[in-house]
Amino acid sequence: MTTVFRPRTLILFAGDLIFFVLALWFSLALRELMPPPSVLFFAHLVPFAFLFAAWISVFFIAGLYERSVILARRALSATLLVAQIINLVLAALFFFFVPAFGIAPKTLLVIYLIVSFLLVLLWRAALFPRLGQGEPERALLIGESPRFVDLSRALNTAHRSPTRVVAVLKPQEAVPERVRSAIAENGISVVIADFNHPSVARAFPGLFNLLTAGVSFFDAAGLYEEVFGRILLSQIDDRWIARNVSRYAHTLYDPVKRLMDIVIALPAALFSLVFYPFIALTIKIEDGGEVLISMPRAGEGGAIFNLYKFRSMTGNDRGMYGPGASSKLQVTRVGRFLRISRLDELPQLWNVVRGDISLIGPRPEFPPLVEEYARQIPYYNFRHLVKPGLSGWAQLYHDRHPHHEAQVEATREKFSFDLYYLKHRSLLLDATIVLKTVKKLIMHAGA
Repeated sequence: MTTVFRPRTLILFAGDLIFFVLALWFSLALRELMPPPSVLFFAHLVPFAFLFAAWISVFFIAGLYERSVILARRALSATLLVAQIINLVLAALFFFFVPAFGIAPKTLLVIYLIVSFLLVLLWRAALFPRLGQGEPERALLIGESPRFVDLSRALNTAHRSPTRVVAVLKPQEAVPERVRSAIAENGISVVIADFNHPSVARAFPGLFNLLTAGVSFFDAAGLYEEVFGRILLSQIDDRWIARNVSRYAHTLYDPVKRLMDIVIALPAALFSLVFYPFIALTIKIEDGGEVLISMPRAGEGGAIFNLYKFRSMTGNDRGMYGPGASSKLQVTRVGRFLRISRLDELPQLWNVVRGDISLIGPRPEFPPLVEEYARQIPYYNFRHLVKPGLSGWAQLYHDRHPHHEAQVEATREKFSFDLYYLKHRSLLLDATIVLKTVKKLIMHAGA
């Protein structure tokens, strides 16, 4: 699962900020042993406001805004405590290196760690779950795809899910009388239906009068997309592509994203040069082979470009192993470390600077594989409407990445995540992917 339903995420986010501010007031009161004067409070609030933005980012990286992480209380306490300790360290560094605010709140930070942990825990564990959420609504699911079975299971097992699926009908059973009977017998208030199925489409014009009786209707494919962060490929047709995948709806987003790519990638690429000699030395010591390699990849509009990276395999076949085949090369010992740490991708920062790829986007494929996938996966080439990226939505949520071989089914699944990115791409989603990528790298480093 990806993130909490958006309205509740915003409430959670706003509540965290409010309780950060309250924690500051109470911490000052404890330090002064009296309610802090407004002048003192606002003198601290201004610098702390900068920290609040950084702390929210730490919460995001820690997974505290995940859908599946409106956490069980034990997991919430541990995760929150670690996040707040990291936030304390960030605050100490901030006030050490930015003394312009004229305060050095050493004692206050220790008090704040304890107070903020307790207040935010109170907010998340006791107050937030009670906001607008009583008993879960009882739902009827109309659909037979295995994906909808996954959806039902996710809704029924998620902690504090607002909905529980208590009855299921096959689309062929969705005649008005049967649906009304299932609603009455099971106390249904929500109907989740596969509206793309012909049987459901025929039955439902006679059922929408149930709206006046308080029954809500949700499209199963749309809810699946919201819960799992991917598009159901069985629902994709020409009309869906025309409605959801467009280049012209992002006329402002594209140049701003390009500017951000340059602003971030250029200094990062220059700084990364420090690591090049050490990486090159370890590669040379292991087998004496070439250090930097280039590989042809399909980019925006299907244009072919050379992607640069540090060699992590026993050679470089440039992807020319043919459809349905796999690379005969092996990952080296040094290469395994470079891949886990993603240090092998440092030279790709120069690809970002050149404009071949972006920091965020679908990962580029070898041209022979693109030809094979385009033959077998409908609409596959639409992923080339945007620049490929160093990291992407699919890299975060698809755990069966094809590596140096043609894997049509795994790529079909991966494409469902790429389509989600194409539909929802925005600066906010890109920022989300950046933060989640950082979290993933940290977790790999600690594994």
